[in-house]
Amino acid sequence: MKLYSRKTCFSFLMLLLGLFSSQIQAQTVKPLKGSWINLPYQDVRNKYMNPAHVDYMRPEFWKTKMAEYAQMGLSYIVIMAVANDQKSFYPSQFMSPAYPEGQQSPVEAIMEAADKHNMHVFMSCGWAIDQDDNIRDPKIKMLQQQIMQETATLFGKYKSFYGWYLPVEDSMEPILPEQAIEAANAMAITARSLTPNKKIMISPYGICHADIDNPKFAEQIKKLKVDIIAYQDEIGCVREPMPIPRMKANFKKLGQIHKETGIQFWSNVESFTWEREDNSRESALIPAAFPRYLSQIVGASMAGAEQVISFSVYGIIDDVKSSMPIGQPIESAQSFVDFTEWQQGKGRWPLLERTFKGDVQHEGVGARVTYETKPSQTYNSGSLTDSRLGQEDYRQSQWVGFENGKMSLVLDLKKQVSLRSLAARFLQYRPSNIALPNTVDFYVSTNGKTFEKVKTVVMHASKNDRHDCWIDIALADSFDMEARYIKVVANQDVAANILCDEILVNVTK
Repeated sequence: MKLYSRKTCFSFLMLLLGLFSSQIQAQTVKPLKGSWINLPYQDVRNKYMNPAHVDYMRPEFWKTKMAEYAQMGLSYIVIMAVANDQKSFYPSQFMSPAYPEGQQSPVEAIMEAADKHNMHVFMSCGWAIDQDDNIRDPKIKMLQQQIMQETATLFGKYKSFYGWYLPVEDSMEPILPEQAIEAANAMAITARSLTPNKKIMISPYGICHADIDNPKFAEQIKKLKVDIIAYQDEIGCVREPMPIPRMKANFKKLGQIHKETGIQFWSNVESFTWEREDNSRESALIPAAFPRYLSQIVGASMAGAEQVISFSVYGIIDDVKSSMPIGQPIESAQSFVDFTEWQQGKGRWPLLERTFKGDVQHEGVGARVTYETKPSQTYNSGSLTDSRLGQEDYRQSQWVGFENGKMSLVLDLKKQVSLRSLAARFLQYRPSNIALPNTVDFYVSTNGKTFEKVKTVVMHASKNDRHDCWIDIALADSFDMEARYIKVVANQDVAANILCDEILVNVTK
């Protein structure tokens, strides 16, 4: 048997500790750090982002908005477009202004406010014409380069001018086409000639059905001469009925690919859902349920994204203050409250976040379950005490289903313990008549016959549920009671199906 010196053993121990530390760091959920902002009204999708009755050309509007974003912890702002319909949102020499003559332009107001709040702005080079710009068209390319030259001259002196956003959003299905690479690289050459030290970012789509396992996919990524790729996660766009599991798997693959590219891997997390039909320019963007959004943020973080930014905080989860459009959907107020509580580590959000990470241990594993409400045969017969958590897909085996809006069961922990917290995870997916409970009652007992109620948890389900699947959790904590048996009763007022994947007992820190 080979013997090692004390010095060698110590070095090996330090290496293990370093690897362990880096692994823990890799598992840290990233804070949301940026948002796209939209200056022009383009179509019905912008109904609540740029409503007609709000003067979003006013400098005061943007100065207030940027101050709000700084307070929310955002540090990256991506301007979607600095021109539209051949009118500019900055002082242009070849386009007429989209803002009143004699008034400070919106882009100037944004840059001044960003300087004040130490924020970083990605400047757009579009639109040459409108949102349907085809960068492969030489005329469009020339106009975008002209916009870039003007904005570099006007705003290059601002400390907040962090880089460029190239609106070259080609699809990556099945792989990024050569023409898209050539177009992005041509614009990158212009950007670097004008502003050598500024970052260049693109935000492509098509990850849902991309052929990421094909070696050609990674080869195409490596050809790009950009600094950052902020991949659209496409959850808001609903590229498939229940997209989150595939998104998380694909983002993990992207994280591995980017280790060999020299290009930063960012995530563009979609915060929206649809007022009516999905992916239609005749349907407005509205706030998604925050538990869905949180799962996306966690998925991007676990995949190794260096930064998590979003399309969009603007018009979706902003604070509802005087600068916000009148008539904003009421869910935006709830989204802001949920977002703020998550940032502050309040309520159920820390635990829900940990379940999305898979970082949960609890004392209920292996408890015997007696169903007072018979589980439905329609769904997979999972176990509620095996610590196997499902994802946002009702077809997964971890989910246990109950019909007619009622669930009642008793857990036998097999020994008496001091109970400090109880929780249960549920699924929401309206298209398949699956809904969160309205109330979840937690009871405890020492003998299995007489039960004492610990808490009734009221669950709020976003009304913006036309398309999305998400997971939420009912949490009862901050108590101390001796018990062996736990009773959980969940009820709905819509008599839909209830799906639960785990009853969590005394979750360990």
